Amino acid sequence: MENNVKLYNTLTRKIETFIPNEDGKVGMYTCGPTVYHFAHIGNLRSYIMEDVLEKTLRFYGYDVKRVMNITDVGHLASDGDTGEDKMLKGAKREHKTVMEIAAQYTEAFKNDCAALNIKWPDYVEPATNCIDEFIHMIEVLIEKDYAYLAGGNVYFDTSKLKNYYVFSSGMESAELFEGVRDDVSVDDNKKNKNDFVLWFTKSKFEDQALKWDSPWGVGYPGWHIECSCISMKHLGEYMDIHCGGVDNIFPHHTNEIAQSESYLGHKWCNYWFHVQHLNDRSGKMSKSKGNILTVSVLKENGYDPLAYRFFCLQSHYRKPLEFSYDALDNATTGFNKLLKRIHDTDNNGEVDKAVFDEFRNKFLEAIINDINTGNALTVLYDVLKADTNGCTKRALIDEFDKVLSLDLIKKADALKDEGDTSDVNDELKAFVEGKIAERAEAKKNKDFAKADAIRDELLARGVVIKDTREGVQWQIQ
Repeated sequence: MENNVKLYNTLTRKIETFIPNEDGKVGMYTCGPTVYHFAHIGNLRSYIMEDVLEKTLRFYGYDVKRVMNITDVGHLASDGDTGEDKMLKGAKREHKTVMEIAAQYTEAFKNDCAALNIKWPDYVEPATNCIDEFIHMIEVLIEKDYAYLAGGNVYFDTSKLKNYYVFSSGMESAELFEGVRDDVSVDDNKKNKNDFVLWFTKSKFEDQALKWDSPWGVGYPGWHIECSCISMKHLGEYMDIHCGGVDNIFPHHTNEIAQSESYLGHKWCNYWFHVQHLNDRSGKMSKSKGNILTVSVLKENGYDPLAYRFFCLQSHYRKPLEFSYDALDNATTGFNKLLKRIHDTDNNGEVDKAVFDEFRNKFLEAIINDINTGNALTVLYDVLKADTNGCTKRALIDEFDKVLSLDLIKKADALKDEGDTSDVNDELKAFVEGKIAERAEAKKNKDFAKADAIRDELLARGVVIKDTREGVQWQIQ
């Protein structure tokens, strides 16, 4: 194939032609969730775009093996190796055991992925499954003099590396990164400020719920070690693509490279794929700030989770994306109009192979150019406008949806003719009928501005209301 997949590589800060270690096969790793709470939609933006990346590689023809960890131990509240373990924090909050919390929120995360059509990775491994692997890697790092014991803990010695700050350019100093990392704190056990913990023993955090025997005493692993070991367990010594959010770049991914390449003695991963933040008007969406907006909350408010996926696909993964309900309303309106256009496209004729191949290649060119989902959606709209039969159009839409994963044909075919709401899901029905009742109350109180605002809110979500003698009727646009 003449076209090649091109990806922005955070390691080189360039868009590069993707060349896997083994022809035709891709080993891909995704940093998974710390399962102490629900994932918010900012977290899930990263997983949506990583899902698009995987499906693009498969669409191109690669055999992809994707691995993801589940952090159920060792991730502290601060990346500076201080504070309480997030899992223990979640267990205390809900008066459950750490393993109960892990099981509960792993299942919740899996359900969120299903609602957003995010493919579950081929291998998903909890950190607690791999304690023996962690201990072995740490033993080797100590033997190679890349790690040391101090104060009962085992630390990685960053001074042993020629270039610890692998993601910085030559003009940037360590101090620049330290300024960004505002959670770095003083640990008198460390030889160097940015050394990081590989293993904690009972000398620290005595109330840690999960502990294991080790050559250094009873304790538990640091956070960074798990991704290195879990990826090697399933993908071997060479990885093609490592994914995560931009907040993982430093220190997490920096530390992963440090320990992995010191352990292996060679380069570990060639391409690093990072997704930018989802922000709200107050800044980055995060659990620590308390502004958790989940898939469940979106559904409770009458939104289709796939409308949120569509919202994400309209923007490039390397650009920060600002969330607001107004923006989601606009995306929902656009999504509903798209479905209506597909619904109105007949299935007559036979697939025109020449037209099919032409548009499939246009879509492929767009999506393999650094996962440009916005341009890929433009090709989808071009298909709907094209001078060809409905059968060809629907076949192309179905083909594109292997990557977009918006259930386009399924949802379009489920639409009824105007005025028929029999197949609308119960959550949306309840939401719309609640808004209609709220509007009736506003009109009763002569608050016509509020009544008009409710009509506009429903219209933004693709719901048209009509006042008739028989009462208010509504339909999906």
